[in-house]
Formats: sequence, structure tokens, C-alpha cells
Amino acid sequence: MLPHLNERQRRILLAAESQAIGHRGIAVIARVAKVSRPTIYKGLGELKEGRIKEAEAEAEAERIRKPGGGRKKLREKNPKLIEDLESLVDPVTRGDPMSPLRWTCKSVRQLARALAEKGYKISYQVVSELLHEAGYSLQSNVKKLEGGSHEDRDAQFTYINEKVKEYLYKGSPIVSVDAKKKELVGRYKNNGREWQPKGQSEEVNTYDFINAEVGKALPYGIYDIGRNIGWVNVGCDHDTASFAVESLRRWWQSMGYREYQNAKELLICADCGGSNGYRARLWKYELQRFAGDAGLSITVCHFPPGTSKWNKIERRLFSHISMNWRGRPLIDHEVIVQLISSTTTQKGLKVYAKLDKSRYPTKVKISDQEMASINLKRHDFHGEWNYTICP
Repeated sequence: MLPHLNERQRRILLAAESQAIGHRGIAVIARVAKVSRPTIYKGLGELKEGRIKEAEAEAEAERIRKPGGGRKKLREKNPKLIEDLESLVDPVTRGDPMSPLRWTCKSVRQLARALAEKGYKISYQVVSELLHEAGYSLQSNVKKLEGGSHEDRDAQFTYINEKVKEYLYKGSPIVSVDAKKKELVGRYKNNGREWQPKGQSEEVNTYDFINAEVGKALPYGIYDIGRNIGWVNVGCDHDTASFAVESLRRWWQSMGYREYQNAKELLICADCGGSNGYRARLWKYELQRFAGDAGLSITVCHFPPGTSKWNKIERRLFSHISMNWRGRPLIDHEVIVQLISSTTTQKGLKVYAKLDKSRYPTKVKISDQEMASINLKRHDFHGEWNYTICP
């Protein structure tokens, strides 16, 4: 019978049986039922007080203990517990700015140890529950701070937008260009996960020491805004302005010319720094050569400083490439080219890629005389960011 009863029902039954036995009934029942004598005494008291009906009513409501019974929660016994916990989690605003935990990873186990030093007997599971109840959650860093903002930042965005609409209306090519981050080539860990049979994870190198014989991969992307097509030139040497313009030249020769056979002009949207920066002399010098070879008037609009992530190639091309090869080691350049070429989206993105084994020396100087030979026309609005180079 006992396994089918709750605590109070068991006490009452055992008390009634001990009364039925009579002398030494409590000792006999305690030994047979393997319960303590105080449990039976408590049951006898409930019988004498006539609380059987109350117990039955509470049993029907599935309540075992009286309201307010059971072990008290730590935050009820220690009202300052939440305050002390928050001072550890956020020491700058709620606690001591010099707290040692400010400079460590604040895991629930470390927080539990820190609270134990303050005199609390608490487990890390309880710390986790308290943090969730207080509105805390595990969160990563968010990239939102872009540094100093130029006073004409919004005006430059508007200017670029108007230029893009103008070129789209005329059917002229518009490309967004940028260099993706350098990638180690070899059996190195690539962030992300993919489905594999259990216990058959891809094995990669323990350390990310670069292999000098293989080197790195330098993907330079050209994204056709009007046609939603990407072209990536995968270099093996250095990310220089010569490499950036050569990537544009290869895009034009392989597919741009076929897509825009009657084009006489090209609009390039680029960020302000790197190999295609607005201050790079070599970038403009190489664009002059490309303009002459292709017979195009090339207009370049640079995004203001600190706003490179607004460039469409970041969201429309590079992000999808990274998602496509997540969790896969980039064992050689051919694998990189194949993974880039197989990148697609539900909105119809197509990507083409080629390997570029050419060498691009660094520290190439462009003289004032060579700069003067460039057929460059600065626009009236921020001519350093917006300019046209004609053949």
C-alpha cells in the first residue's frame, strides 16, 4: 500500500496501524516500514487533531506538503544574493570596477566559487537559474561600432545610390568590389559545422602554422549588382592594387564583356581602404591602363571611412561563400575555387571563380609624372571619393 500513498497518507496509515497493535506498536511499525519514529508520532498527532478530512482534500488537490513547506529558496533566505551576483556579472556598473572577475571568463562555475567566498552555499546550476530569472543570457559581441562618422557620410550614401540608379536605368554595368580575408590553405580548421557520420569528423592540423610552400589564398571579388552574379579571382601572392585591377580585367574579359557588349562606361563601388583605397596611386594608375584596354570610362565611388560593411559585396557575395564552405578544410587552391564556384542562393546568385597564380610585387611607387598622365576627372561632390577615369 505505501508506494501508492503520498507522505501524509503514509504517516496516517502507519499511525493507525501502530494504534491497532497497541503496546510497542510504534517500534514495530517503524522497524517493519523502515521509517523514523517521529514520522509515526506526527501521524498520531494528525489523527488526534482530526485532520484526516483536511489531508484528504489536499491529497485530491495533489498537494503533499502544507503551503509554504519545503526547503526555502536561497534568494528568500539571503535577500542580498541577487545583488551580489549581479555585482559579479557586471562589476563596472553594479559592483567593484576592480573586481578580479572583470578580467576573467564569467562562467557559472566561477560565479558560484566567487559567491562561495562571500559565504553563500550555492551550486553553479542555481547560479544559472538565478541569472535566467534576472534577465541574463549568454550573448556574443555585436559588431555595431563603426568608429568616427564623417559629416558627409549620409550624403555620400545618397550620392552612390543615385549613381547606381542612373547606371541601372541606362543598362550600364555596376560592380561592387573588395578583397575577402586571406585564407590559410591546407588542413586547417575552418569554423562552422556540417553533417557527418558519428565519430567521423574531418581531421585537421592542431596548430595553424602557415605552410610556406602552399601559402594563403587571396579571394578578390567582383559582384555585378544588376545581374546578381559574382566573380572571384583567387590569388596566391599579394593583395595589391595591381591584383585588384587585374581581377577586374579578368572579370571583364571572361564574362563582363559578353554581358555588356555595348557598354561604354563602368561604375565601381569600393570601400575607402586596402588595395582599392581612394588614396592608392597604384589603384588609379592601373585603372587608367584597364580603361584604355577595355575602352571604358570608369567611375569609382568609395564608401566613407568606417563603412566598408555597407558595400553590397559583403552581404550579397562574401557572406554566402563563407556559409558554403563552413566546417570544411581548404586543403588546396583548387578546393577553394570549387567551393566558391558552387555557392548559390535562393534568390539566384551565381558565382564564378578562377585561380590566379601571377606574382604581384609590393611597394610599387607611382611617380608624380605618372599620376599626371592619368585622365582623371574629379566629381564636384567629394572628388577624392568620386571620380571618373577615361581612356
